[in-house]
Amino acid sequence: MDTVSAKIDTRLYRTEITTASENVIIADEPQEVGGKNLGFNPTELLAASLASCTLITLRMYINRKQWDVSEINVKIDFERDSERNIASFTRKIEVTGVVDQIQRQRLETIANSCPIHKTLTNTIEIKTTLI
Repeated sequence: MDTVSAKIDTRLYRTEITTASENVIIADEPQEVGGKNLGFNPTELLAASLASCTLITLRMYINRKQWDVSEINVKIDFERDSERNIASFTRKIEVTGVVDQIQRQRLETIANSCPIHKTLTNTIEIKTTLI
């Protein structure tokens, strides 16, 4: 994986995120908390990672199986309970195409196997160095 870099200057909360392969996205905060709402907020980026990984993983599997699926949609809701120190994602997947119940069950298993899902459901370790 390319290293992801981010930088912020004096513009409140506008953060430029880049990869070594020169992809760029902007993260920001909503206006009601002082940002300008120029991009996804950090929580939305986390949910977007799960959504995109889920869809890419499902599309790869569906293509390999040559199933007749024209579109896959996913909706992710994220809630954080600070008092109980619990974060919760709710993922709803809609598949458009010819898919029977056995295939639907398999797609649910495949969705739960996407790399971001596995990362979020296992122990996460973050090492920080201030340079």
